[in-house]
Amino acid sequence: MSEPLRMRRAQAEDVAEIVGMLTDDVIGRGRETAGDLTPYLKAFQEIDADPHQLLAVAETGGRIVGTLQITFIPYLSRRGATRALVEAVRVRTDLRGRGIGARMMEWAESQARERGCALVQLTSDRTREDAHRFYERLDYEPTHVGFKKSLPPPAD
Repeated sequence: MSEPLRMRRAQAEDVAEIVGMLTDDVIGRGRETAGDLTPYLKAFQEIDADPHQLLAVAETGGRIVGTLQITFIPYLSRRGATRALVEAVRVRTDLRGRGIGARMMEWAESQARERGCALVQLTSDRTREDAHRFYERLDYEPTHVGFKKSLPPPAD
């Protein structure tokens, strides 16, 4: 990729493109809906207002080509260390394999270092074997087993 990659904090105007990247995905197609941006814009406002959250986009050639979100989490463990949780890493499908994701992760790691984080962690769906190889190439180790439980929406 010859043009420089610029990472920046996402803005409300970027939400439609971010959601587009989330839906352009085998797993995302089943849980995201790009037609109504209302819930995404509400979530964006909450994320943007939280100093422990950083939703970012990658730009090159004047267009958004990737996104990721970092949550900075203070812990008592590791002597009160802070860790960075990187989630929702996406690169436009037509631009994968060009080093964009690696540069985005390098940037995320630099953000973590700037905030004094002791480690960077992430989760990846067990079916995303290409993503697992990608993270392992970047020296991330699969050290834990994760668990999730979906909760029903609150009763009115």
